[in-house]
Amino acid sequence: MDVNHLVQTIAIVALPVILAITLHEAAHGYVARHFGDLTAYAQGRVSLNPLRHIDPVGTVVVPLLILLMSGGMFLFGWAKPVPVNYSALRSPKQDMAWVAAAGPAANLAMSLGWALLLKLALVLPLNFFTVPMAKMAHAGILINLVFMFLNLLPILPLDGGRIVSSLLPARASWQYAKLERWGLPILLLLLVTHVLDFVLGPLVNAGASLIHAVVML
Repeated sequence: MDVNHLVQTIAIVALPVILAITLHEAAHGYVARHFGDLTAYAQGRVSLNPLRHIDPVGTVVVPLLILLMSGGMFLFGWAKPVPVNYSALRSPKQDMAWVAAAGPAANLAMSLGWALLLKLALVLPLNFFTVPMAKMAHAGILINLVFMFLNLLPILPLDGGRIVSSLLPARASWQYAKLERWGLPILLLLLVTHVLDFVLGPLVNAGASLIHAVVML
């Protein structure tokens, strides 16, 4: 990837990546507060301000490095996790599922928001502004779909793992929770063996195709 192409790619994906990662975390805090846990609220993390959620390494350095190493074909990153005290929730086991699902739901909402921006870019007269707008909107759709489906994988500590844990009977949930320490190694293994591509690729492509079909109506 040449320098100009790299700079253009970073300029296009920077905002969608930051919003996808940070607002995902903010959504957890909002829903946790709704169900009685004020931990994130007390720390100022129940906010739509991305600066409150950015992790310099996970939100900036790692995505840039992966973008460079993959030739602009792959992105991965994280924000500062929103602290959630599940025991403070009014119904900890049931409410945990809603708190966990809030992040992927936020990514779905953002992908639809970017779809609206894409629609606007397509109906406006073609100019120097609408072209990058359409590219950024397209990137926003894909990035949020990737984060949504990735976080819905039933692997702790991902949101999908939290949801599964909340749905299992108490004893099975406790046994399942003990697997959390292996979650990151499992994810890294799936990443380097390209199993994640095999799992997420069809889901992301199907979701993007559906959204673009609606946009083109």
